[in-house]
Amino acid sequence: MRRLTRVAEVRDLVAAERAAGKRVGFVPTMGFLHEGHLRLVDEARRRADVVVMSIFVNPLQFGPTEDLSRYPRDLEGDAGKAEARGVDALFVPEAHAIYPEPPRVVVSPRALAGRWEGAARPGHFEGVLTVVAKLFNIVQPHVAVFGQKDIQQATLVRAMVRDLDMPVEIVVSPTVREADGLAMSSRNSYLDPHERERALALSGALRAAETAHRSGVRSATQLEEIARGHLASAGIEDVDYVAIADPNTLEPLVHAEAGAIVALAARIGRTRLIDNVILGSP
Repeated sequence: MRRLTRVAEVRDLVAAERAAGKRVGFVPTMGFLHEGHLRLVDEARRRADVVVMSIFVNPLQFGPTEDLSRYPRDLEGDAGKAEARGVDALFVPEAHAIYPEPPRVVVSPRALAGRWEGAARPGHFEGVLTVVAKLFNIVQPHVAVFGQKDIQQATLVRAMVRDLDMPVEIVVSPTVREADGLAMSSRNSYLDPHERERALALSGALRAAETAHRSGVRSATQLEEIARGHLASAGIEDVDYVAIADPNTLEPLVHAEAGAIVALAARIGRTRLIDNVILGSP
């Protein structure tokens, strides 16, 4: 595995692979890798000949009160995991390599980011889309793989690629969960044992909504009440949102048919966690 820190190094490597007729896959991450990230590598490997992973904690997507300085980092451990999983090139730039100066031009998600995560974290998705656009321009992949756990992010990236005519195939890989159902997340490392136990209420709330949907409940209001009731019964009171949303527009739904998203965000102690399911999925 090659470890690269400069934009020019990545461009040279990818240009050579493309000239040789190779298909390039890309997995952008913020590091502190877990099995969820590594499954994205597996998916990229199935769809490409060469896999590039980036590790970059993007300051542009953190608000002034958010956890940029606290965000967990383990670059050497990450490099070992990436190499063992078959990553061919690991791009680990410093912030000045991505942002030599404060950006004057950014990618605006407009109304798609006005709800849910976008409402809870103003400016977050502008930062996400700007860095993803920059990374796509640097890596120039044929295919890029994102995780379903960040479903609004994946939806916005798809919209950006479509609207700006970027020649990248976007693949969204299913959420990877711990054996007890908790969605894998780098932020899980913040949880103490008691908080870790309480965090199971998030996936439990989603399962409760899924069960109701399978039994015939289609009212978005009812499904939201079921999920919120499960969170409340577990003592989770700091809930940013429970959303029943259209998978393409992210607009709230009245009737939730198969394919609708149920997404939620809540705080467990000082840690903010997100999770979602797609109703009717296997």
